Amino acid sequence: MTAETRITAEPGTPFITITREFDAPRELVFRAYSEPDLIARWLGPRGLKMTIDHFDVRAGGGYRYVHTDEDGNAYAFHGVFHGTPSVADGIVQTFEFEGTPGHACLERMTFEERDGRTVIHQRSVFESVADRDGMVETGMESGVNDSMERLDEVLADLAARG
Repeated sequence: MTAETRITAEPGTPFITITREFDAPRELVFRAYSEPDLIARWLGPRGLKMTIDHFDVRAGGGYRYVHTDEDGNAYAFHGVFHGTPSVADGIVQTFEFEGTPGHACLERMTFEERDGRTVIHQRSVFESVADRDGMVETGMESGVNDSMERLDEVLADLAARG
């Protein structure tokens, strides 16, 4: 049975929170969030192919990736890592869709282990309520849900490989 992804975007606030539980230890979930070859396997909707230009998980390091659909349309995203993202306590990063430059948000992901399972808490803070509302209106909920289902599959594969 697949776990539920909870996405909350309270009206009038510049925040989106995402919570999801996975049947995997914290270190394994953290690897899936911090290793480029694993990220390419789960982040984004199934119908898109991901190419990672660079992914440097360290304070001040950056990332850029591009999702491409079957018609060749490209959707690029980039950001910068803050703090100490190389430990399983959490990741803080900026996130910006290159199709709407100048509208970055700050994201914090934490990985809470509970009896061998891991709960991810992600909080995104946008520069304005309008920016947050714009993100919600893109249909990001279906992309997030698809990504979380794909992440479940990647974690199951990693666990099976030992």
